[in-house]
Amino acid sequence: MRIAAWDPADADTASACYEVHLAAHAVDEPIEPPESAGVFRHFLGNFEANPGEVWVASGADGVAGYYRIGLPDLENRNRAWVVPVVHPAARRRGVGRELLRHAAARAAANGRTVIDSVALADSAGEAFARRLGATLSLEEVRRVQDLRKVAPERVAELRATAARAAAGYTLVTWTGPVPAEYLGQVAEVYNAFNDAPRGEGQEDESWDADRIRDRTGTVLRAGHMRGYSVAAIADDSGEMAAITEISIDPGHPEWGYQQLTAVTRPHRGHRLGLLVKTAMLEWLATAEPQVERIATGNAADNGHMIAVNEALGYEVAEPGFRFYEIPVSEVH
Repeated sequence: MRIAAWDPADADTASACYEVHLAAHAVDEPIEPPESAGVFRHFLGNFEANPGEVWVASGADGVAGYYRIGLPDLENRNRAWVVPVVHPAARRRGVGRELLRHAAARAAANGRTVIDSVALADSAGEAFARRLGATLSLEEVRRVQDLRKVAPERVAELRATAARAAAGYTLVTWTGPVPAEYLGQVAEVYNAFNDAPRGEGQEDESWDADRIRDRTGTVLRAGHMRGYSVAAIADDSGEMAAITEISIDPGHPEWGYQQLTAVTRPHRGHRLGLLVKTAMLEWLATAEPQVERIATGNAADNGHMIAVNEALGYEVAEPGFRFYEIPVSEVH
């Protein structure tokens, strides 16, 4: 088996990796559809948030697996983000272990001491992580909202309840990447997400307008996904107090994917999370009426957001996601 760096100009290898992704997804993921080809290709070659590399394992039968390594350059610079993906037909032959050994060498070469990863609960990926001795750092519960079960009247009722508690706030909306006039304000709301539960040892992220402009929204600008954002602005100060974001893969337009929802600390207690999420649902009902389900994930101890989601009809959908970490020095 040969492990080689992927050249982003190599479309054939990218297509082969997508076939591995589809085959692995069919075996491992019982709920959500796979990424469409355009979204996958963008993810593979675009290191929006952090620099990184892609390495591909090939043998006599073609591509057997690959990994994408993210190398944070602003925070968490001692860590590398790695998810090896192995074709089901090539599993239990040592491909995953060889990929991870290779990834550990690349992590070490870039000055990293810890590898972070994620796997579906009770999947082959989680079994692999446990065999390696990786430590569980965070458990994320997946929930899915079936919009066919959520009456528009119920959404309107919840929005009215939230609006009464949120007097003094005005909603703004946009599609696609963050508009220039909101970059700085959105950065402040992103910084509020540092209060959300995360793995031990993970550093806070520091966002500003430049980082929002340069390191978010590239998949939207490329046209591979459609994005919708609803934000709440405080009338007295003009501060952005809350935001929620939904993205839609045109290859599977019946699904929506919840991105960030956050409320800044000074503005909590006004039902703003519920307000922006109900406003989003009413918007999607006209802008994307084909959407049937919205998927989200919350840390198991994120009680506030879980309560909001359950009020909106989200139901636990197993398996969830489990985040693992392992010292680079312990990968053998």
